[in-house]
Amino acid sequence: MAPRTHIARTCSSLLLALCVASVLGAAARLHAQAASAVPAAAPAPAAASEPKAGDAAARAVAASVQAFYDQTKVVSATFFQTYVNKLYDRTDRSQGHVVFKKPGKMRWDYDQPNAKVIVAADGKLLVYEPGEAGEKGQMIEQSFSDADLPQAMAFLMGTGRLEDDFTFRLLDAAKEGYPAGQVLELHPRKPNPRFDRLLFYVETSPALRGLVRRLLIIDGSGNRNRFDFTALKFNVAITDGTFSWKPPADTRRVHM
Repeated sequence: MAPRTHIARTCSSLLLALCVASVLGAAARLHAQAASAVPAAAPAPAAASEPKAGDAAARAVAASVQAFYDQTKVVSATFFQTYVNKLYDRTDRSQGHVVFKKPGKMRWDYDQPNAKVIVAADGKLLVYEPGEAGEKGQMIEQSFSDADLPQAMAFLMGTGRLEDDFTFRLLDAAKEGYPAGQVLELHPRKPNPRFDRLLFYVETSPALRGLVRRLLIIDGSGNRNRFDFTALKFNVAITDGTFSWKPPADTRRVHM
């Protein structure tokens, strides 16, 4: 797999990445024409636009998510990832452990047989994939600012705010298979090739209001990358050394 293709697939789930065109359209101009000596009729006053209740409710859910994670400096969890490739009708499953620490740090450790490691810290993103039996592993390294990480994970890392990056819509939670909570659909305000939209499956119980239990990332081709988070722990002691990871000595390195 080519390095950039690998990062697009791996990181599009993380994190996070972001999108629709910024210009939706321009209003057409009306030009009045004089007719003989008869003055043109005055235009009718424009009706005042009313905010949509659904939009307000969706923004309120997004605000609850932002508020929950604003109070959280460290998030540790077990994750279960399900990647569905629409074109090839293929489903890949994996799991592991993830840690986010503000500002700008994260680490994903995949269980065997994947054994992948993804680390973001000190302005760099490292993506390590072990080789097949008898082959060297490969680590891709690039600047964090150039990595095009998905905005999907930015609020977890303390590097972005949902209101600045997305528009929101509430979906029918029962139809989405999450009747105990709320399902928030997020569309990025700026186009990005990594994904088309996100779905947050949000906790509504008073003690955990705003917690994201599941994250679904859908790209422009209809591929679906789902993360379910369990065994969540918040503000636990995680040293910065956790993010100072080094690959095996014989690893092939690719700098981008």
